[in-house]
Amino acid sequence: MWSLAGKLLTTLLVVALVIAALAAWSIVQHGISARDKPTGVEGAIAGVLRRAAVPRAARAMKNPINLDAAVLTEGREHWADHCAPCHGMNGKGDTEMGHGLYPKPPDMSDGSPGLSDGELFYIITNGVRLTGMPGWGDPRDGRSNEQTWHLVHFIRHLPKVSPAELEQMRKETMGEDEFLSGK
Repeated sequence: MWSLAGKLLTTLLVVALVIAALAAWSIVQHGISARDKPTGVEGAIAGVLRRAAVPRAARAMKNPINLDAAVLTEGREHWADHCAPCHGMNGKGDTEMGHGLYPKPPDMSDGSPGLSDGELFYIITNGVRLTGMPGWGDPRDGRSNEQTWHLVHFIRHLPKVSPAELEQMRKETMGEDEFLSGK
């Protein structure tokens, strides 16, 4: 006779094989294009994996930088230079580069309330494997860490970003666009 543990293990193995078969079938039918919208299951799995990939100690970190106008300005400038190509000036991720990534950059225009300051800091600093999110800066470099905390403040500010701030970011990056296009 099969024990309860044996039956449970067999059931879990069968479920895992069915899921793997469905995933393989989907890939064969649709390919692995970065242009396709992720399924709800893919999105849910990605969210769970991202959350699990951030160490508990990092999730608990609090932003040590006091918010003021200078910090917000530096964070905005950093966002415009490093983040906006994928996430957009307003954080919605509706950019040419963002459309070509898989998974798509998350919509951060709400300030990412589902992530702690520590999670944002960790993700920015270390990146996310198997996505287009690179790790920025060096976690051992105090200046790099300070800039990242400023950026976390700006991300929290995204829901309140003004048209004037958006225009300022466009002006700040306009020279780069012209340089890259060879004009």
